[in-house]
Amino acid sequence: MDIRVGDIVTCKKNHPCGGSRFLILRVGMDFKLRCERCGREIMTPRAKIEKNIKKTERPNPQP
Repeated sequence: MDIRVGDIVTCKKNHPCGGSRFLILRVGMDFKLRCERCGREIMTPRAKIEKNIKKTERPNPQP
């Protein structure tokens, strides 16, 4: 799965605050995500996140 820092992912399960969109802050064995709704940062294993991703959005590169 091609996921990079700066991508926004929509997950199947919601965060406890109700948000389902997360900004990718770090990629490796663990992913560091920031909830777009409440701003809380979480670290989760790569396998768990890859299984839970519904959609990936990549922001347009700046010229």
